[in-house]
Amino acid sequence: MLEETNVRFKVLGSVGVETGGRFRSISGSRQRSLLASLLVSSGRPLSAPQLYTELWGENPPTTAENSLQAHVYRLRRTLHGLAGSESDPPLLATRATGYVLNIRPEALDLNVFRDLTAEARAAAPYNPHVAYTALDKALNLWRGSPLQDAASGPLCQSVALQLEEEYLSTLEEKLALGIDCDDPVRVIGELKRVSIIHPWRERITEMLMLALYRCGRQAEAIEAYNRVRSRLVDELGMEPSQQLELRFREILNQAPSLHLSPLAR
Repeated sequence: MLEETNVRFKVLGSVGVETGGRFRSISGSRQRSLLASLLVSSGRPLSAPQLYTELWGENPPTTAENSLQAHVYRLRRTLHGLAGSESDPPLLATRATGYVLNIRPEALDLNVFRDLTAEARAAAPYNPHVAYTALDKALNLWRGSPLQDAASGPLCQSVALQLEEEYLSTLEEKLALGIDCDDPVRVIGELKRVSIIHPWRERITEMLMLALYRCGRQAEAIEAYNRVRSRLVDELGMEPSQQLELRFREILNQAPSLHLSPLAR
């Protein structure tokens, strides 16, 4: 294992390595794909055939075996130069079952992100302010689309899609807590931005309606609902979800449940 965590690996954005606070990209698309595949395998060795598919697709060249060995050698040398002395075990190790990266879990931004979100979810029922801070830290780890320059193979593509959903769910949780823990006015701008980028995520619309209502902007909250409903009916031929419809009726009726809970104050 890597003895210190001064070397950190990044997949929440461009794939690369951070040393001394400086991000370093890995040159070559297949080098990055190799590193990305090993990073997202969660410490499990990847076999040569699996890596052929990640690097070259369903029809790898006849030279794939030798080419993979060459890429492994170059990546191992690059990581060795970044990470340790000659007495250190290689970060990229060869096993009987394939290849694996020997790094501590906390050296990968993806693992830190998931640890922070788990911490936030555990704290949310009792201390929403702590949960909000943890979610904010988790989202600040992102530097763009996950695996954005290395998600060519099926493993990395699958993980990238999963991570996009994890990011949006975490963002929704943070915004929901922000309505309770922060001034709703400060959350409205971000909710509007996210609703434009992801117009079909009804939870975002629901939170926007709630934030507007709590700021005394009931008419705008109703308008936000009507706008989304019209778009759903016109473009998808469907009505809003029961949850969004319920929120709309609560706002129409100025339901007491829409006010801040004592826990969140």
